[in-house]
Amino acid sequence: MTQNDLHVILGTGAIGRAIAEELIKRGESVRMVNRSGKMDESTRGVEIVSTDLYDPARVTEVTRGAKVVYQCAQPEYTEWPEKFPALQKSIIDGLTSQEAKLVITENLYMYGLTNGKSMNEENPHNAHTRKGKTRSEMSKAALDAHQTGKIKIAIGRGSDFFGPWGLPSTMGERVFYPLLNRKSAQVTGRLDLPHTHTYTKDFGRALVILGEQDQANGQVWHIPNDMPAITQAELVKLFAHEAGTPAKMTSIGRFSMRLAGLFIPEAKETTEMMYEFEQPFIVDSSKFEKTFGMQATPIKDAIKETVAWYKSHPEKK
Repeated sequence: MTQNDLHVILGTGAIGRAIAEELIKRGESVRMVNRSGKMDESTRGVEIVSTDLYDPARVTEVTRGAKVVYQCAQPEYTEWPEKFPALQKSIIDGLTSQEAKLVITENLYMYGLTNGKSMNEENPHNAHTRKGKTRSEMSKAALDAHQTGKIKIAIGRGSDFFGPWGLPSTMGERVFYPLLNRKSAQVTGRLDLPHTHTYTKDFGRALVILGEQDQANGQVWHIPNDMPAITQAELVKLFAHEAGTPAKMTSIGRFSMRLAGLFIPEAKETTEMMYEFEQPFIVDSSKFEKTFGMQATPIKDAIKETVAWYKSHPEKK
């Protein structure tokens, strides 16, 4: 390995793994970082290391010599307001003395209520939730670090995702494993409204492109999604058709989520985000598509790959 041909991925969740797969396809050297230094399903040719990303000195050490660093790490969902800004600040501070470019993975929480209107990168930050305000604060701090010359940064924002490795997402294990067992998929919110979903492998591919392209620097980019957005019911029906199972589904509304939150901390944290599933939630990714020429994987192909992945990764009892 020569200087500056290393790509470092902070976090080993669904998007981190998708980035790693894309980089390996391109013949790049990849290091993934998490707290344990272990990963359930390791990728051949990927180095897995452990470190404390809340310590800028450790960040510097684990990313030394990197060409691009991808920020996909996050604290527990229940600890975002308290810990997430400190985590990102530590990462940026740890990279300040280096030449590495930082590509940050974000979601769409900072936009808040859009009354069903399509979201693009120019949308104002109107977050009304704790986690949305946290995301807004972090995104603005990152772009400020770029503008002041502290570090080169590009930001990729995706919607709720589905695909390989995407177990904890709203279109993850609570949808696919019940379907494969001929039971009802558990879907968050209304079934009859269009809702943009981002395919995990498209998320990974797009972030790698942002890492490659200087034109991406200092800007926010929406990850390409297959358009037009379809309803959650339509998406589940496509999943079921590919899996060869009945398209049975139940909706978990705000009241049920609040009730579950009395016993499940993650459900309690999800309640404030239910607005995303109570109105059309549509993402405009045309800026990325026109600038970099990337189109999202056709939905039927993405679904075929996703169902195959779940079938090859049985539910852990």
